[in-house]
Amino acid sequence: MSIPKPLVQLNQSFIVTTVVLALVIHPVLLLLPFLNGLYTIITKKNPIILFSRRFLKKPLNQYIQEDRDQQIFNQWIATICIGLSLIFFYLNLTIPAIIFSIMVLAASGIALMGYCIGCTIRYRYMMWRKS
Repeated sequence: MSIPKPLVQLNQSFIVTTVVLALVIHPVLLLLPFLNGLYTIITKKNPIILFSRRFLKKPLNQYIQEDRDQQIFNQWIATICIGLSLIFFYLNLTIPAIIFSIMVLAASGIALMGYCIGCTIRYRYMMWRKS
């Protein structure tokens, strides 16, 4: 299964936007991407992507496709890092909280520019498992 690239990019943009807003306005905003990620991991259905499908102008198969399993893997990484950031903010450990937020922000931002850090991690893991 695959996901049209514009929908993947929209999810990445959602993560970037909410993390920036959380760092600038209030850390509680991290709950938005965290809950979205948690729901996605549990159900294998991303609410942002499901809702946004209707706004694509062409049929889904006419867009560049992204691997669904890879996107779930990436969502795991982002959700874990955002969850750790939330925990650290709750514990008033601001520096580690900001570090984990910036890690997610950087990974999502870099992915929007065309390089997927999660893809590299998963590829290396799969190669390691084969050897």
